[in-house]
Amino acid sequence: MKGLKIFSGNASLEMSKKIASDFGAKLGDMDIFKFSDGEMQCVLNESVRGAHVFFVQSTYAPGDNIMELLLMIDAAKRASAGYITAVIPYYGYARQDRKDKPRVPISAKLMANIIQAAGADRVMTMDLHAQQIQGFFDIPVDHLIGEAIMFPYLKNMDLSNTIFASPDVGGVKRARAYARKFDKDFVICDKERKKANEVANIIVIGDVKGKDVILIDDLVDTAGTMTMAADKIMEEGANSVSAICTHPVLSGPAYERIENSKLNKLIVSDTIPLKKESKKIEVISCSHLFSDAINYVFEYKSIQSLFNR
Repeated sequence: MKGLKIFSGNASLEMSKKIASDFGAKLGDMDIFKFSDGEMQCVLNESVRGAHVFFVQSTYAPGDNIMELLLMIDAAKRASAGYITAVIPYYGYARQDRKDKPRVPISAKLMANIIQAAGADRVMTMDLHAQQIQGFFDIPVDHLIGEAIMFPYLKNMDLSNTIFASPDVGGVKRARAYARKFDKDFVICDKERKKANEVANIIVIGDVKGKDVILIDDLVDTAGTMTMAADKIMEEGANSVSAICTHPVLSGPAYERIENSKLNKLIVSDTIPLKKESKKIEVISCSHLFSDAINYVFEYKSIQSLFNR
């Protein structure tokens, strides 16, 4: 293997610069051109022959982001790269991980197939919506966890009156992990949906009266569930409500809902860049976690130690 090279797509450029900086290096020289009809072409402007190449690209909407990643991988494969790792901080389409109704795709599996077909030898990602998505790949998957950056952040806070909460039943495992780490209780918000992205009602299971509650989730999209849960928790007598989410998808009315909700603060990572600033949103960078993981993979070390800090 002839060394390590890191390239970035347009979706994760700022994070990629931080990762490269941790290595004391610049990002690999690459151009992505768009033709007048919207087609893209990726050009690697330096040799990758025999190198371990890492392509950093989150695959949030629009579809150009996943297409950029595929083109980068294919370009490196055809340029005789020794080993190709797709670093996907946010793995798009992860919520479509099963057939929950007739005649729908399992899009998370389709994305895995496409990434492998393009030529990736390995995938590195963070906080998949469902951990079983790792099994959709027939290549190694390094699944980083948001707790590795959020736990140190919380250690600097006064948690004496804190309890944790899951905004839905599906997030109980995440909330329990935080509760165990800090020896706290947790509660569950049970939600009823009318349709996708629309919550009809929320019931809080557990006592939140007089407590400072921190909601835990893997992502926040339209912020409907999160803000309804926060408002409901406050109605149940909580002292305050904050939230931690790894992936700030924040689409549609999300920013407006957050600003108008009873959330004190929403803490997110930079797996997806914010579309705009908000006084209620705080960003914790995960670039150091990814740079350490990339270094460990390159040097054939176990990444488990990254989660036990």
